[in-house]
Amino acid sequence: MVGVVAYPKANRKACKSFDDFDISYKAKPGSLPTFLLVDRGDCFFTKKAWNAQNAGVAAILVADDKDEPLITMDTPEESGRADYLENITIASALITKSFGDRLRKAVDSGHMVNVNLDWRESLPHPDERVEYEFWTNSNDECGPKCDSQIDFVKSFKGPAQILEKKGYTQFTPHYITWYCPEAFTLSKQCKSQCINHGRYCAPDPEQDFSKGYDGKDVVVQNLRQVCVYKVAKENKKPWLWWDYVTDFAIRCPMKEKKYTKECADGVIKSLGLDHKAIDKCIGDPNADEENPVLKAEQDAQIGKGARGDVTILPTLVINNRQYRGKLDKGAVLKALCAGFQETTEPAVCLSEDIQTNECLENNGGCWHDKATNISACKDTFRGRVCECPVVKGVKFVGDGYTHCEASGSGRCEINNGGCWKETRNGRTHSACTDGGCKCPDGFKGDGVHKCIDVDECKERTACQCKDCKCKNTWGSYECGCGGGLLYMKEHDTCISKDAGARVGWNFLWVVLFGLAAAGIAVYAVYKYRIRSYMDSEIRAIMAQYMPLDNQGEIPSHSHHIEM
Repeated sequence: MVGVVAYPKANRKACKSFDDFDISYKAKPGSLPTFLLVDRGDCFFTKKAWNAQNAGVAAILVADDKDEPLITMDTPEESGRADYLENITIASALITKSFGDRLRKAVDSGHMVNVNLDWRESLPHPDERVEYEFWTNSNDECGPKCDSQIDFVKSFKGPAQILEKKGYTQFTPHYITWYCPEAFTLSKQCKSQCINHGRYCAPDPEQDFSKGYDGKDVVVQNLRQVCVYKVAKENKKPWLWWDYVTDFAIRCPMKEKKYTKECADGVIKSLGLDHKAIDKCIGDPNADEENPVLKAEQDAQIGKGARGDVTILPTLVINNRQYRGKLDKGAVLKALCAGFQETTEPAVCLSEDIQTNECLENNGGCWHDKATNISACKDTFRGRVCECPVVKGVKFVGDGYTHCEASGSGRCEINNGGCWKETRNGRTHSACTDGGCKCPDGFKGDGVHKCIDVDECKERTACQCKDCKCKNTWGSYECGCGGGLLYMKEHDTCISKDAGARVGWNFLWVVLFGLAAAGIAVYAVYKYRIRSYMDSEIRAIMAQYMPLDNQGEIPSHSHHIEM
């Protein structure tokens, strides 16, 4: 929202109606809206906003009256509640004293001061996860403020749990506690409002020490809710805190006298949490020692960096910045969505009730392929970006505004890679390759818009033999021979079919004769070697039983004895 800053010469704190001062800021046709700068003090912020709205301004800027970290613009307590609260529609913002002084000086000097109010950029958005804290209270007897907290938790539970389960957010609940001055730790007031001997206190819910629940009951229940979160987080289910707080508010209200440990344990059991682990986390509220859980909560209240101290309930801290706005589902969800780095937002941040899809009209001015309905426009919470997409694993490259082209393997699966493609008579040719658009063999052209068939017969690139006959086809050619000749593609020549047959039979006979000769030779060698082997074996056997022809006769010698 862009407007012109105005600083009233009267009613500068806007605590009275501007009609009483005859001042009007209703915009004229064609003029920029007015942002009214007013001083802090004397009345509620809501009263200032209501008077400014009736005067016709589009937004109100309340300048702080002292140098300090900005606090939340809180709604009035029940005693100051007015019917007009629900009817305030203008934007409002609390600004630092130094910035207010600069605006006053510029306006008083007669300068026209334009201001751009952009709450979307008020939060840091460094990455794809948002960290946020919710400072709350388990007390349900504090009037409209407690009612609004409970209503917010009930309505925001669904989105909060979805964001947490899918890892888009990291949520932490916190509870404010006070301590009792040491001089009063033994007083009736401290004993009824504090635990651990005055170290951790909360105001009496009904502001009456003689009836109802005491402040220490609230402190213990706050401690129990912190421990529920810690135990649930240890079990990797931190989102159960939302279930517990919601169910406890419904089942264990103070008005029905059910704000007790027994009722709380029933809720804990129904959620499947370990109540013994939670009791151990709570510790002994009567011990004269520090409770580590509540001590950590007190330390966390102190401001760090740009956050500032947490002093008001409820307080929402998003990416270490205190949220300043209405505590309802839509407003808080918008604030969380503003904390994501652009293009990393979850789907819930891109719904129609959260933002406007700028890609629906003229594709946001980005590149668009009408043939495949692929667009480079990517809707974001802040607007849109023109970024070449990734479709079915195929990445498009280009500037995103005027040109995007599929690249890499698989590019031909998406609109044929933007290349030429045509089908004729059931036959398809494509110019798409992994490296780009190139006409296939048998065609010539740019490969993108057209590829023309090459007439190989006319250009004499095929069928060049004397008797060859060429017929051009789409993307190829056919060669043949006349006069009963046979075309041999390997040699690009024509031969007689009979000659070919004779050559074939002669070749076959040569092969057969060769095989027969080889068989005879093998048989002869085999027969010769077997016969020689048998002769030698027979001779060796016969030599054992009878003399052979080449052996001489052995003479016989007889000895005669004469008597």
